[in-house]
Amino acid sequence: MISRKISRRTFATHLLSGAFALGLATASTLPAAAQAGKTPDKAVLMLNWYVYGEHAPFILGLKKGYYAEEGIDLDIQEGRGSAVTIQAVGAGTATFGLADIGVMIKAVAKGAPVKTIGVLLQRTPGAVVAPEGKINGPKDLPGKTIMFTPGDAVTPIWPLYLKKLGIPEGAVKMVAADAQAKLNAVVNNQADGLIGFTTEQGARLPDIMNKPVTMLRYTDAGVNLVSLGIVANTDTLTKRVDMVKRFMRATTRAVEEAEKNPKAAIDILMEAYPKIGLPDAQLRSLQYSQALYRASDDKSTRPFRMNPALMDESLEILTQYGGLDPSARSKAQDYFTLEFLP
Repeated sequence: MISRKISRRTFATHLLSGAFALGLATASTLPAAAQAGKTPDKAVLMLNWYVYGEHAPFILGLKKGYYAEEGIDLDIQEGRGSAVTIQAVGAGTATFGLADIGVMIKAVAKGAPVKTIGVLLQRTPGAVVAPEGKINGPKDLPGKTIMFTPGDAVTPIWPLYLKKLGIPEGAVKMVAADAQAKLNAVVNNQADGLIGFTTEQGARLPDIMNKPVTMLRYTDAGVNLVSLGIVANTDTLTKRVDMVKRFMRATTRAVEEAEKNPKAAIDILMEAYPKIGLPDAQLRSLQYSQALYRASDDKSTRPFRMNPALMDESLEILTQYGGLDPSARSKAQDYFTLEFLP
C-alpha cells in the first residue's frame, strides 16, 4: 500500500483519498506470493521528498505489481529531505530510502550504518533556475540575486560551479531562504533566480509562472557528482540478501518501463496522486531525471549501475567543497555496492 507521513505542502498539496488508497492497496496485494503459500516480505521505501514526477517509476512498479511479483509487500512513504530519509533507514524505520548520495556519504562519515545499493541519478540535477530573460547564460550571473537553501544537496557545490566558470563568489548576491520562500522570491520577481534542481524547480517553474525558464546546469560546467540513489541499512544488506535482490530487480524493471514510456508512467502517478497537479511539469521532471540516469549518453547500461570512478570523483568534490571531513573519508567501496543489482 501507499501511505503518507506528511500532510501539508504549500504548492501542489495532496492527500490520497481513503477509497483510492484502499483500491491501490488491493491492486498491489501479493497473489503470486499468496499462491505459493509464502508470506510476503514487508518493506518500506521512503522517498527523498513529497511525491513528484521524478518518483513515477516507483509508483508504477507498485501499481503494476512488480514488487508483488517479487514477494514484497511494499509501503511507499513520502520524505522530508534526504537527511531525514537516511536517518530513517539508519534507524530501521524504513527498509530502503531514495536519497542524495552526497548527503549519505557525509552521514556515513559520522557513523550512519547505511550504504547505497544503486545510484539512479549519476549526474547532479543541480542548476541555477531563472525566468527566461533574467539570466541567459553564466556570463549574466555577476550582479544577480540568487536564492539558495542552506543545507540542501546542491548549494555546497555552488563555489565549485563558480570556480569552473571563473566567476568570483562575491560577484553574485546570495540570499538564504527555505525551499518555499526561495521559490516564492523568484515567482514574485524579488530575485533573479535560484539554486535548485532541474528535476524539481526547473520542471515546475514554467507552469507556475506561465513562462519558460533558463537552467544553468552544474554538469554543463563540468561538475560531476552523483545524486539520488537507493540506500539501505548495512544490517539489512547482511540479513535480508534475497529480499534486497528482489527489491532491486523490481525497481530496475520499473525504472526501465518508465524509460520506455514516460507519459504512461506519469499517467499512473497522476492517478495515484491527482492533487499534485501540473501534469506537464511532472512529465518534465521525470524526463529531466531520466537524462541523468547514466554518467554518459550510452543507454546500453542498465539503471543503477555506477562506475566506481564516479564515486571517487564525487568523494573528492565533497571533501573539497561539500564539508566531508578528510579524516573520516573512506574508500569508495565503503559507500556503495553493486552486488544486489540484476
